[in-house]
Amino acid sequence: MKATLLLLTLSPALMAADWPMWGGTPDRNMTGKAGKLPTEVEVGEIDSETEQVDLSSAKNVLWAAKLGSQTYGNTVVAGGRVYVGTNNESPRDAKQKGDRGVLMVFDEKTGEFEWQLIIPKLGAGKVSDWEYVGLCSSPCVVGDKAYLVTNRGEVICLDTKGQADGNDGPFKDEAKYMTADPENPVEIGEKYADILWVYDMREELGVFPHNVSSCSPVIVDGILYTATSNGVDWSHTNIPAPLAPALVAIDAEKGTLVGEEISGVSERVLHASWSSPAFGKLGGKDRIVWGGGDGFVYAYEPKPVIDEDEGFEILKEVWRYDANPPEYRKKEGEPIKYATFRGPSEVIGTTVVADDHVYAVIGQDPEHGDGVGMMSCLDSSGKPVWTFKDIGRSISTPSIIDGLVYAAEYDGDLHCIDAKTGEQYWKKETFSRIWGSTLVADGKVYLPTEDGEVHIVSTGKEMKELGLLEFDAPIYSSPVVANDVLYIATMTHIYAIASK
Repeated sequence: MKATLLLLTLSPALMAADWPMWGGTPDRNMTGKAGKLPTEVEVGEIDSETEQVDLSSAKNVLWAAKLGSQTYGNTVVAGGRVYVGTNNESPRDAKQKGDRGVLMVFDEKTGEFEWQLIIPKLGAGKVSDWEYVGLCSSPCVVGDKAYLVTNRGEVICLDTKGQADGNDGPFKDEAKYMTADPENPVEIGEKYADILWVYDMREELGVFPHNVSSCSPVIVDGILYTATSNGVDWSHTNIPAPLAPALVAIDAEKGTLVGEEISGVSERVLHASWSSPAFGKLGGKDRIVWGGGDGFVYAYEPKPVIDEDEGFEILKEVWRYDANPPEYRKKEGEPIKYATFRGPSEVIGTTVVADDHVYAVIGQDPEHGDGVGMMSCLDSSGKPVWTFKDIGRSISTPSIIDGLVYAAEYDGDLHCIDAKTGEQYWKKETFSRIWGSTLVADGKVYLPTEDGEVHIVSTGKEMKELGLLEFDAPIYSSPVVANDVLYIATMTHIYAIASK
């Protein structure tokens, strides 16, 4: 376990150049180690019949692969494999058609399809498992295991080799698990996932995921931490499971619950607890830092303890911070209605731990439109160092490097802010919606947009336009970099990009 902790707490500059989890490292800072990333790219032509990418006219594209019709899961690259969550509208098994969540896995060097996990839908529609949204979670890969949260509200552990080396572990019901239609069962072969264990948060914890289950787990010293996506029901006013935990700790080897928050997040949840937890040192102490669906940022001790009053293992809260200023919560003493322009927001973008500070932004489901936002920089005790209100709602995760913060807002702007003072140096307008996050690598900031563009600007206090990558479909996920290769997943395809 200590070896795992060491692996997951090394700085990006010392780690192997994989991108093994959402954010690349447990601190979730969207920065990567890379060199000679291209700023000029031609992505090739998509065949209208086969939907395959013809790379004969492409420039600086190593390979491209077809995904489903909607892709929100952020790419992970580890151990020679590329993982991405999507839906089943381009089925890799012609016998298994219809709406599903899918984890697709490709060979890192060639882009060849290796295996997939098919996840049947809950059948609850938009309320808990939105149609055709697919798989939103990014895996966390540790050694030969990959962990993720399914669209069914489960935490699942997979063998990274799939079924290629046999059906390992005690779990032997892969066919039953992946079959949506009992009259057309999945026939397990080498192109399918090898499931090691499944923990059903809906069944075991009584949680009620709202719209989707979207958290990406982090693993520290053998413990997996994940949000539960617990939230409101279809009415957006009723909370079906107010006492269910919003953040839990699970034994990564056994798949059993070892702790949960009792901070009361679900009682105050505005929409859903979707944000992913981060891990890092604050004031010299290990901390799990997480943004709740109630709009607060929390810090917890990583090791669960027995609560004397409750009598079960909990995640001990160290501090909390309201990421909404008072004027977003109330006006003239009365609560401001949620999902209004000037109302309160939850934390959806992942909190980042960097240089003994925590950075967090607030935002709402894009369906709620624009509204007031705020970025906060907190010290190791959870006290605000500065706040920045000249940013709208955001569902993006910031990048912090060389004393600067790069943060995007849903309205389409990219901000460069001093990490110590909160002073804004520049703002870039993209004139498009932004769902994904910034990636900083090779002295460049990469920013994806809903218009299918990736804007490239230089890092630093003075912004310089370096390039614009144009794709054939919207981009709702975030760019990542691994082993000097840039990965861009559009709604329909994934591209591996490098200087050639």
